[in-house]
Amino acid sequence: MTGRTYRRFLPALAMAVAAAVPVTSHAVDIRPMIKAGLDFGGDEVASTTESSLKFNELIYIGGGVSILTDSKDIELELTLSLKYGNLSAGDGSASFTRFPLEALVVYRLPQFRVGGGLTYHLNQKLSGDGAASALDGIKFDNAAGLVLQGDYLVSPKMAVGLRYTSLDYKEKVTGTTAKSSGVGFTFSLNF
Repeated sequence: MTGRTYRRFLPALAMAVAAAVPVTSHAVDIRPMIKAGLDFGGDEVASTTESSLKFNELIYIGGGVSILTDSKDIELELTLSLKYGNLSAGDGSASFTRFPLEALVVYRLPQFRVGGGLTYHLNQKLSGDGAASALDGIKFDNAAGLVLQGDYLVSPKMAVGLRYTSLDYKEKVTGTTAKSSGVGFTFSLNF
């Protein structure tokens, strides 16, 4: 998505936040949180005969805040993470780093949470050496996308779940677009 498309999502995010904090609410529970996950999918970045690296792949770890309404049924999560994927072979290696900034609104049931929101990926960069040296230094425009997520509440402060991300990257020099959509597993812990 382009920056213009991202700006169109801002009113929807503002309405979601407004819905998450009712006018009659007098107290909210604000807690620091950490999150981590493992994602799969997207267009292929690089490959070897044994494996490949895709745009939505591998691990992320980050932190932020969880804001739970006094009714305990609506939760807003604001997080910043580091997402990293790599591919190593005997003749070279490639890696892809980016920083996802996310704002999710989820509805809490006794044992589950469901919801979604916006993701904004910052500073996407490919690195490569050896046979993958052509990838070194390739950068992408910041990109906005959508996230849908469903979690099982292991405890009131710990959740594990599944997520779907819909996102496209645009390479800065050539303007080539790559799909970074895919599914993943997520873990979060509030303090």
